[in-house]
Amino acid sequence: MFWMTHLALRRVLLAMALGLALTACGGRDPAPNFSYTLLDGERSSTASLRGKVVLVNFWATSCTTCVQEMPALINTHRKYRERGFETLAVAMSYDPPAHVSNFAQTRQLPFGVVIDNTGAIAKAFSDVRLTPTTYLIDKRGAIVKRYVGEPNFGELHTLVEKLLAEA
Repeated sequence: MFWMTHLALRRVLLAMALGLALTACGGRDPAPNFSYTLLDGERSSTASLRGKVVLVNFWATSCTTCVQEMPALINTHRKYRERGFETLAVAMSYDPPAHVSNFAQTRQLPFGVVIDNTGAIAKAFSDVRLTPTTYLIDKRGAIVKRYVGEPNFGELHTLVEKLLAEA
């Protein structure tokens, strides 16, 4: 009797493990859909980014790490943009718009910059509060990776290469 119970338990555990493994293989969470206005006044939405690999970076001009990582974000954007990569820098709601605009202008940021005036975008991305927080999104609009703090850009580039190669 014990052997039968043990065998049944093993089957249940195996089925559960298999189910978890299958979920882990293709179970990417979808990125939130939102509309936004860029600093230059252009209105857009995440729907327009489908088919591209997208990096969404939450940052603030008062965040030392954010300012420090910006040249690497610029280089990453320039390296991959011709291959279907897009960067969206989302300034936090507490960041004064004049500071964000001045920062983007003086550093000639080559990607879209959004001021999250109401905090709605940060809230949609699991209520982002720490900066920098960066999300990498695949061509189908699913979140692949979240970085809190400055990413390891070597690892990020390897992942971007892999995502750009996906059909």
